[in-house]
Amino acid sequence: MKELLNKIKEKALTELEKTNKLEELEQIRVKYQGKKGELTQVLRGMGGLSPEERPIIGQLANEVRELIEGEIEKVKERLKEEAKNEKLQSEIIDISMPGMSIEKGHRHPLIGVMEELENIFMSMGFSIVQGPEVETVYNNFDALNSPENHPSRDPSDTFYITDDILLRTHTSPVQIRTMKQSKPPLRIVSAGRTFRFDDVDDTHSPMFHQLEGLVVDKNITMANLKHTIDMFIKELFGSDMKTRYRPHYFPFTEPSAEVDVSCLKCMGKGCEACNGTGWSMELLGCGMVHPNVLRNCGIDPEVYSGFAFGLGVDRIAMVKYGINNIRLLFENDMRFLNQF
Repeated sequence: MKELLNKIKEKALTELEKTNKLEELEQIRVKYQGKKGELTQVLRGMGGLSPEERPIIGQLANEVRELIEGEIEKVKERLKEEAKNEKLQSEIIDISMPGMSIEKGHRHPLIGVMEELENIFMSMGFSIVQGPEVETVYNNFDALNSPENHPSRDPSDTFYITDDILLRTHTSPVQIRTMKQSKPPLRIVSAGRTFRFDDVDDTHSPMFHQLEGLVVDKNITMANLKHTIDMFIKELFGSDMKTRYRPHYFPFTEPSAEVDVSCLKCMGKGCEACNGTGWSMELLGCGMVHPNVLRNCGIDPEVYSGFAFGLGVDRIAMVKYGINNIRLLFENDMRFLNQF
């Protein structure tokens, strides 16, 4: 048995020395130290030895087992280190090679203008309020004092989902929701997408963007409205800009007005762009909040008054950047968008 143990030792050490793979190492471990391994079988046969031989063979068997176990661990560490070095060598990065350029995005001109408008009004003390694009007929029309026979209520002008639900035609429902949920004083602006059945042309789209403002407090007058609009126009386009107010009709304001601004090309002197008038196209609508609208929201018009205004963000962007076709804002043509 002594010879057998020495033979197993020499054979195992020889095989371990030639091993170059972890899979082979595991096979050698099982071959000698597994449940049915050669060394295990020898140790199980020690019961047939005489009392005098048993301690001698037992000591030798333990030495052989420990030697083989030690060599297996050494080979395992060596193979792991070789595998790690091989992997590191294969993953070397040539830092002298040029890196991949990352193209940075930027704000869409519409979003940029919308944020600019919001920032102007925030600097004037207004709060930004958001609301849903899918609205009730009541918030979109009824609460805003819109008569039942108003053309905008017709299915040919408005996207109805059901008889009582629609895609909002303006951001005014956000004002209704705010007046119902909060008590005056109020000073808010809301911006977002709105939807109407408009034929697509150079200046119209069935989906467009609006920004509307609302102020409700005691002793609010038309003078406050004009001062606010004038400040906004000068902040947006420059201190030389002038405004002109023309009487108009909106069901939710009384009195109402449309606001023109100086022609951006000639600054009021008169040119071909403004047909010699010195004024650009109508920029926004405004007026004093109709008493019925205040009543519909639970606000006493005998105590409080207010003004509201609304403008098309798309139109502002077109004026600001000299864009002559609204389609360009929605076609996602990178050749166009990369100019901004």
